[in-house]
Amino acid sequence: MSVKKPIILNGFTMNTVNHVSYGLWRHPQDETYRHTEIAYWVELAKTLEAGGFDALFIADALGHLDVYGGNSDASLQRGIQSPVNDPLLLVSAMAAATKNLGFGVTVSTTYEQPYLLARKFTTLDHLTKGRVAWNIVTSQLDSAARNLGLDVQISHDERYEIAEEFLEVAYKLWQGSWADDAVVRDPGSENNPDGLYTDPSKVRSIAHHGRYFKVPGPHLSEPSPQRVPVLFQAGGSPRGQRFAARHAEVVFVAGADEAGIRRNVAAIKALARDEGRSPDAIKFISAVSVITAETDALAEAKQQDYGRYYDVHGAVVHYSATTGVDFAQQDIDTPIRYRETDSNRSVLRMFDDPNSGRSWTLREALVSKSGIGRSKSFVGGPESVADGIESWLEATDTDGINLIHVISPGSFVDFATHVVPELRRRERLRETPANSLRGKLFGSGARPPVDHPSARFKPSSFASIKALTA
Repeated sequence: MSVKKPIILNGFTMNTVNHVSYGLWRHPQDETYRHTEIAYWVELAKTLEAGGFDALFIADALGHLDVYGGNSDASLQRGIQSPVNDPLLLVSAMAAATKNLGFGVTVSTTYEQPYLLARKFTTLDHLTKGRVAWNIVTSQLDSAARNLGLDVQISHDERYEIAEEFLEVAYKLWQGSWADDAVVRDPGSENNPDGLYTDPSKVRSIAHHGRYFKVPGPHLSEPSPQRVPVLFQAGGSPRGQRFAARHAEVVFVAGADEAGIRRNVAAIKALARDEGRSPDAIKFISAVSVITAETDALAEAKQQDYGRYYDVHGAVVHYSATTGVDFAQQDIDTPIRYRETDSNRSVLRMFDDPNSGRSWTLREALVSKSGIGRSKSFVGGPESVADGIESWLEATDTDGINLIHVISPGSFVDFATHVVPELRRRERLRETPANSLRGKLFGSGARPPVDHPSARFKPSSFASIKALTA
């Protein structure tokens, strides 16, 4: 048994009526219909912070789920991640209502510009005092591509090539454009009788001219507490794993079972070593759902109640959109077969993986033993759930969880009420405030470590504005 360390505990949600607990929006205690209200998000942030959570991880999608049956009718009718609003705009209000909770926000490198997104994250890092993270995705929906100016989606691996250059530009802006002491704020002195707010000699152009982006620079914003937001990533394909090994600090890893997740963790760790990064440079989290109450019996009764609302058809609708495969004509009890797509290949491969030796049907893949969702589920009282989570972390070689809500905010309230005190008793939660989200997760300073690729970029690497414009 390895030494027990504090776990990463994230709440996991989406700015939509239903995230991945398909059909549970119909439960009378679910309040996700309030996702359009700022009060809902502020209340949720307060609940998570009081409950000892490290961060709120917010997923996102940029298009309608229209693969199943060739249109979006099923997703609209069943409330499957539709309607969905922007997650980035939620953070300021939640940060103002909390002091320690981090915020991991999903944004795509395929449909953003690095010059603009770097400013957005710098702004949020200032406003949160260093509590923001970026979940880097390359997007997977053809509907997003069509509505954002493309005839067809950019191919899977090329999206990662774009992401590589996107990160290079962002690193140059965040790390290499402004010196820490560039902002002087001298209203007037003997040396600066007219006042000096920013020293121009300490603001640099990044002069980036690449295949996908041209950004002469400099960055628009002064350095924030972390400079670089904590970098989350969830790509599980071979190309996605290489990207994670190079850039990610926290990897949201998936797999069909414990062994599948553990293989993916080992693969990314090996690739990270090839990139010259420390074995401890990356933390790994997986998605789990928890149904809990004062006792095992009460939790099992709650599970039976929730199970009456679970929508298996809705799960298939979402899985079709995620993988790019229309499963409308496939019986739910027939095996899933892998095929090359330009959508999420890893969640398709995990249920037809030659390494596992198992063939999964749609029903087996999309309905866990709890009867709710495809992720790992724990049902029971405080001790049972804590035992299950600890065993899960050990079996998968992961460092924490993204807690899926079955109903919101009820699932988070239940976990904070029943399970958190037991995890605290076992010394599995972080109790000491940190200087930043990065400091909290890694016990380090606010800035990226020296073996992270962003650390290569320093202000001295680039020409000054004066040199650029001369």
